[in-house]
Amino acid sequence: MSLNRSKLYVLLSIACVAGYIWLGAAMSSSIAEKNSFGVCPIKYITNIPCPACGSTRSVVALVNGNFIDAIQTNPLGYFVAIIMMVFPIWILIDLVLKKDSLFKYYQKVEMNLKKPLLAIPLSILIIINWVWNINKGL
Repeated sequence: MSLNRSKLYVLLSIACVAGYIWLGAAMSSSIAEKNSFGVCPIKYITNIPCPACGSTRSVVALVNGNFIDAIQTNPLGYFVAIIMMVFPIWILIDLVLKKDSLFKYYQKVEMNLKKPLLAIPLSILIIINWVWNINKGL
């Protein structure tokens, strides 16, 4: 499925809004600190954490200024936080200026991720993070 500019911007906007709602809920009710709560279907079904498990707790730690805790919980939280901060602003700038710089960036990233020279090391890093999540007992 190839995304056009409009579909990408709508999808990213919805994802960011959902992420902010989820982050707000996590911060207001301490969901991030409760290990019994989870929405990960992989962990729910298999009782094994996925590579992204702990990302919410990591972002909450970042928001609270606990940078070491954030990286120890899940380094992917840093990427999630960056995306949640940058993409909404980028989308707004593109919409106001009637540009498509985010869409062009997305296309370049998608093209580069198909190259084994980049895809293999990134896949290995995700697997390492997954093993680390399992060993931590997330």
